[in-house]
Amino acid sequence: MAFDQTYPRDMTGYGREPPDADWPGGKRVAVQFVVNYEEGGENNILHGDAASEAFLSEIVGAAPWPGQRHWNMESIYEYGARAGFWRLWRMFVERKAPVTVFGVASAMTRGREQVAAMLEAGWEIATHGLKWIDYRDTPEAQERSHIAEAVRLHAAMTGARPLGFYQGRASMNTVRLGMEEGGFLYLSDSYADDLPYWLAGPQGPQLVIPYTLDANDMRFATPQGFNSGEQFFAYLKDSFDGLLREGRAGRAKMMSVGLHCRLVGRPGRAEALARFIDHVQGHDEAWIATRLDIARHWIRRHPPQGGYRPSRTPRGLFVELYGDVFEHTPEIAGAAHRRGLDASCDTARGLHAAMVGALREADEGLKLKLIRAHPDLAGRLALAGGLTADSTAEQASSGLDRLTPAELARFTELNEAYKAKFNFPFIMAVKGANKAEILAAFERRLQHHPQGEFAEALAQIERIALLRLEGRLP
Repeated sequence: MAFDQTYPRDMTGYGREPPDADWPGGKRVAVQFVVNYEEGGENNILHGDAASEAFLSEIVGAAPWPGQRHWNMESIYEYGARAGFWRLWRMFVERKAPVTVFGVASAMTRGREQVAAMLEAGWEIATHGLKWIDYRDTPEAQERSHIAEAVRLHAAMTGARPLGFYQGRASMNTVRLGMEEGGFLYLSDSYADDLPYWLAGPQGPQLVIPYTLDANDMRFATPQGFNSGEQFFAYLKDSFDGLLREGRAGRAKMMSVGLHCRLVGRPGRAEALARFIDHVQGHDEAWIATRLDIARHWIRRHPPQGGYRPSRTPRGLFVELYGDVFEHTPEIAGAAHRRGLDASCDTARGLHAAMVGALREADEGLKLKLIRAHPDLAGRLALAGGLTADSTAEQASSGLDRLTPAELARFTELNEAYKAKFNFPFIMAVKGANKAEILAAFERRLQHHPQGEFAEALAQIERIALLRLEGRLP
């Protein structure tokens, strides 16, 4: 048979020598726990579906009931929301173990108290689609519409759009539609690797963080699956121990663990999960992380082949890469991307022009928010080590981290006088300036009219943004 160069699947991946993940702190294996929150989003004629649910429950081999409700199936799913979720929530919170939730948007609307608990615990909530149904035969336009509605509902309930997407019962269109949506930092409808990897998407590179169907409690609900908690624990432990051994040999990997409130949330299974979490936490070479933590690490440490080109970067990834150019105000990067980027934006000055254009079009409220997002020069936040990496480096370049007591007192006095007059912090592009020059600028600008100083602050911010971009782009 002739070699087919058009075959649409990648059977090579990283090949014989995968990259070392280089996890933070030299950790040798990243462990990622996913709690799937699906209860209330499953197939049900109450939800406008044609039949009852038949997937992933205690009734192994269940069949859908067309046009009918299934009392037993419904109550099994209700257990996940009413009891199983809280057992898992307490288990992870007590151990201070990070979690990613795959949240079905329609289920989240029926579980507001659970969503509040997820947010209280600081869990990442990725979207698990609009409904927990099989999208295999769903028309493309309808699936696209469902993804958009899932993002909308998710943002309304949590206060922020999801940055991860896992449909689960996916179609052949799902990954492409996820890439086309543009706002996801990662997709997880893949089981193809032990490491994150990049796809060439329609708008540029798209990160995939593979998921798992083997280290997954769903096997309690499938033929030839786990029959006891001990089997579940043994399989998870062997998976972790094997990956840890590979990591110690210089090939650090990632382990995903898939969980469902109505399955492992049962007490006899939850005990096995608790033993496994304790086993992982007993190894200081393990990094327990959210999927978003892993995505952000991979984006910074393992860029796609050819690197990043702003003009060929999806919206979510663009904001991740350049949203901090304007201090704590990613809205500017988002607005620049919406305005459109061309090849001229692949240089520092070109991208700076595009982002400044977005800033100058912003309303006065956003501009004031941006100004107030900046720290005081040599202020309390700097002394406490609480600045961003960019701000820390910029202030250090002018010696503001090495002030004498008298100099520190003078900076503090000027900071307070400036804020009392203008109601926002003094901002200056300090890179290349010495302490005397900064103090002189402070004293001179204290004489300005508030309107003129507002404009001066924005001009300084634009200068800071250019210096930051010059450190990242040609």
